[in-house]
Amino acid sequence: MAQHAKETNPPTTLFIVDSDGDFCAWAAGHLKAPGVKVETFAKADEVMAAYQKRPAELVLADVRVPPIGGIELLKKLRQVNPNAMVILTSAVAGTSNVIEAMRLGAYDFLPKEKLTYEARMVVESALRAVEARKATLAAAVDVVPSEAIQETIIGRSGAMQEVFKLIGRVSRSDAPVMITGESGCGKELVARAVHKFSPRTQKEFAAINITAIPENLMESELFGHEKGSFTGAVAQRVGRFEQCDGGTLFLDEIGDMPLAVQSKLLRVLQEGEFSRVGSNQTVKTDVRVLAATNKNLEAEVEAGNFREDLFYRLNVVRIHIPPLRERREDVRLLAEFFLHRLGTRKRGPTMRFSEDALSMLEAYDWPGNVRELENTIQRACALSNTNVLLPSDIPLGSSGSRFGGAVSSINRMRDALTTLVNAAQMTSDIDLLAWVEKELCRVAQRQLGGDIRKTAEFLGIEPADLQRRLSKDEPKTLLKKAG
Repeated sequence: MAQHAKETNPPTTLFIVDSDGDFCAWAAGHLKAPGVKVETFAKADEVMAAYQKRPAELVLADVRVPPIGGIELLKKLRQVNPNAMVILTSAVAGTSNVIEAMRLGAYDFLPKEKLTYEARMVVESALRAVEARKATLAAAVDVVPSEAIQETIIGRSGAMQEVFKLIGRVSRSDAPVMITGESGCGKELVARAVHKFSPRTQKEFAAINITAIPENLMESELFGHEKGSFTGAVAQRVGRFEQCDGGTLFLDEIGDMPLAVQSKLLRVLQEGEFSRVGSNQTVKTDVRVLAATNKNLEAEVEAGNFREDLFYRLNVVRIHIPPLRERREDVRLLAEFFLHRLGTRKRGPTMRFSEDALSMLEAYDWPGNVRELENTIQRACALSNTNVLLPSDIPLGSSGSRFGGAVSSINRMRDALTTLVNAAQMTSDIDLLAWVEKELCRVAQRQLGGDIRKTAEFLGIEPADLQRRLSKDEPKTLLKKAG
């Protein structure tokens, strides 16, 4: 186990709690390391008394430790310290115990038959997490500007500063605005900002996603209908253009609007009037229309899917929002903003990111843009056991796995290598590099169905080189030969 404290600093403390004295002795010896002080206990009440006097960085406890059991011990430890780091073990890892332990905030749950191989790796990982969280809290500063908390859209990148300037300029007029950008980049937030800073801010703002409305109901949604105008029209209905008179109407995904409805929308933009479905009466309205799309409307016009005259009516001013991957300097600010907002809603302890976690977020491409970032932060907060988010706490990618993402995968591979090196240190009869090379080739070949070409491509070597490595003389193994 790597050293976790300098000699001049207090040692890292590990409590082991198990009624089996032999197990405690084995675990204490197995997990012994420079800078780590190991103490063993036979009962839960003993470890609770010790923890209240001098909290340990990590507690390894058996589920059946007397007199209250490991689950109840975990609960009590987390009451004393909401960030208490606890690993539970059990000879029989029942489903309900595993679920309850993780729900209560356990760092991990290990079956005892796996402890020989996994205990050291998991304890190493837990202690690294403890140190990272301590360092994060010691260096913590409030990186979210106080004024940003009140804003609907934030960003410090040059690209977003240009967007803000356009919002400020266009807000003074009533000109239609076309907002473009990839899905999830914040088009509705820009529309709301335009409305907020406009003279119409005291009037209503309504947002409609065109793709969410059935085609046969879209005209009624926008312009209203009279009683009896179609099946199900049991009463007169006011449409969004009447509802937003004097205010702003935001039409999201305008590129998916049916051509028949496009004609009626064009009339509203040109004449400022419309008729409800089933009525000949003309209704006057004063509504500013903002539209958004992630489609290439010029191409849609060429294909005949979108009216050219309507396109020019809507595209008076265009605001393009760049994808998040093109403004990575905004990722940190946005992540801190979402984390702060989640913490405010929950009214719990202040959540923080470690520096490594923020670096990982900045390195990711965010195909789902700001929406994906917000959802990722929300998932991370739901899965985290403490108030500091580390890279392993943050699920990246569509899988939503706690250990998803390239960075987390690399960390897991490093943990596996640590386990390998620790195991190799227990014997001197080992040519480690040669053994690892040949075993890696063998395992990869087996996993890829024995296909030499695919295996070589996976390992980044030529097939002939792979064949040569597989046919090498057997290196000394981890197990000494008898005799």
